[in-house]
Amino acid sequence: MSSSPEEILAGLDDEQREAASTLSGPLCILAGAGTGKTRAITHRIAYGVQSGVYDPHRLLAVTFTARAAAEMRSRLTSLGAPGVQARTFHAAALRQLQYFWPVAIGGTIPQILDHKVRILAEAAKRLRLSTDRASLRDAASQIEWSKVTNLTPEGYLETPDKPELTDLDHQSFARLYQAYEDLKHDRHLIDFEDVLLLTAGILEDDERVAAQVRQQYRHFVVDEYQDVSPLQQRLLELWLGGREELCVVGDAAQTIYSFTGAKPDYLLNFRARHPQAKVVKLIRDYRSTPEVVSLANVLLGDRTREQARLKNPPVWPEPLELISQREHGPAPELTQHNDDDAEAGWIATRIAELAQEGVPLSEMAVLYRTNGQSQTFEQALSQAGISYQLRGSERFFSRAEVREAMAALRTSSLVDDDESVGEGVRAVLSSHGWSAQAPTTTGAVRERWESLAALVALADQLAAEREGFTLRDFVAELQERSAAQHAPTVEGVTLASLHSAKGLEWDAVFLAGLCEGLMPISFAQDQRAIDEERRLLYVGITRARKYLSLSSAVARHAGGRGKRTPSRFLKPLRRQLGLEEPTRKILASSGRPSPNARKRTAVCATCGEVLTSGAEIKRRRCAECPARYDEALFEALRQWRLEYSKELEVPAFVIFTDATLEAIAELKPTSDDELLGIPGIGERKLEKHGERLKAALAENLS
Repeated sequence: MSSSPEEILAGLDDEQREAASTLSGPLCILAGAGTGKTRAITHRIAYGVQSGVYDPHRLLAVTFTARAAAEMRSRLTSLGAPGVQARTFHAAALRQLQYFWPVAIGGTIPQILDHKVRILAEAAKRLRLSTDRASLRDAASQIEWSKVTNLTPEGYLETPDKPELTDLDHQSFARLYQAYEDLKHDRHLIDFEDVLLLTAGILEDDERVAAQVRQQYRHFVVDEYQDVSPLQQRLLELWLGGREELCVVGDAAQTIYSFTGAKPDYLLNFRARHPQAKVVKLIRDYRSTPEVVSLANVLLGDRTREQARLKNPPVWPEPLELISQREHGPAPELTQHNDDDAEAGWIATRIAELAQEGVPLSEMAVLYRTNGQSQTFEQALSQAGISYQLRGSERFFSRAEVREAMAALRTSSLVDDDESVGEGVRAVLSSHGWSAQAPTTTGAVRERWESLAALVALADQLAAEREGFTLRDFVAELQERSAAQHAPTVEGVTLASLHSAKGLEWDAVFLAGLCEGLMPISFAQDQRAIDEERRLLYVGITRARKYLSLSSAVARHAGGRGKRTPSRFLKPLRRQLGLEEPTRKILASSGRPSPNARKRTAVCATCGEVLTSGAEIKRRRCAECPARYDEALFEALRQWRLEYSKELEVPAFVIFTDATLEAIAELKPTSDDELLGIPGIGERKLEKHGERLKAALAENLS
């Protein structure tokens, strides 16, 4: 679909428009989560193509996942720039390596090794090193880190800042690394990191090849630039050859792959390397509600405030402070549960409630720190009859029903030229297990239907976006997405690790297991590693559009000893949500708790059960027990809070949460002491809002 340059820029905000209309010279776009960075760079490319500044065949856009590259190509096609190359670093390098290998090296290109462990096991055996599969996987990761950091086995030993190994000393690892390289060479094999290394080597050694590549590509765009490794930066500089027609996009606050060699330094120091660079900041968040954005800002801002108190702290760049462009939504929930099963059960219940309210299952996700945590949530969702998809399991386009469907769509004679794409796809897939109504059963039948329903939904979406879209176009799109593993949305709750959730978003996000040892993870020992854990939680929070829940469990198993403590990162979030930490009086000059200060256990005022979540404690009742508050007074207080929040220009929940208003409407306090007895009202809140609250109460109770 061709668009005029003016039409391409229409609909962009001022900062996006500034980025999209800057077509020459170095450009650095600092883009916070949800600020429309992909929109900005795809419109920039399309605007440059339609303006005649860019030749679409001489521009290379690189990103870090095949899914992101496929999404970029899809958007560019919709914007009238279908010829632009959008690839991952590895895909772009491999294409060049395959093309130039016969000329630069000669002979046939080596076969690419899918997995390192088999060759590593043989190398370890030759060296008589005692290793198990886990230690071999660790060694494989260490080799990957070494290569993307441009380290040979000899260079690895000389590097002071190398990661520690669990089962091998550094000398033994260097020997294993060299033996692995020797085996690959003997068997004419290369690994994925070699693709980048060899391409860089050819460009450095052969000026003819370098000139040909630089003639082919005149302009470059790099997405997720905060995740660039030294090897990728080296390759990028070789592509550029000293030119400055480069646009980079990134956010240092979303650097979560340092363990793979990623460094935000290249993004942070871009202006130092390119003094003429223009810097554009995207801070308008179109994804998340003000309540979610506020929590994300507080999490990063808390670390900024810590910087002055730390000794020799690592660099903590000033984060982008996002401004939500959406209407207000519900306050995020922060809960603590007795054990992991209780936490998973509560999350399953909340998911069922949101589904009843109309939130699609595909728009909900449960995110956790390690993959080993998924089993508890799988079991809880299965018991509740809620379908889910485990991100990182069998790939969508590898499923038998999807392969069958694609074959049927290619060869089908059921579709005539007058039929819409959506109707045609439905007609073909109805004989393969798709129906207008979802099956009521769970298991394989439901999973098959969900896969086919995802194809139907994708057909409808693409037909609506692209004028003249045909079944043949749809089949071609599926083939391209299959090659890139760019899967459509499946109807089911997503279960995923925080790392694998990067680049995705949902209406409702449940961040689970937020306790010390998991967030931050136990092996994050120094400040640099802890900072990365904070950024990882930030990425998790900013995946949510509207509903956000943060939870932890005191014990691992039911009846177990509750030794876990909530994550340190939750403290500033708790304050932001008005969930004051319980305080204990300290004896003057002793530093010890007063013996008269009793630690009180919160119990339900109706049934007497112990309360565990912050919302229940504030309400003084279990979630299942009926409300005891004056509903008319509660609604009057909510209206007062709304008007007061507009006056202060802050979100309403920052003043008092609904749970606190319910407690006020139940107890009807009239004095400062009575107000301080209500959970969620501390000295600070009383000082800031107490007089206005008492006036509102007096007006509504008279």
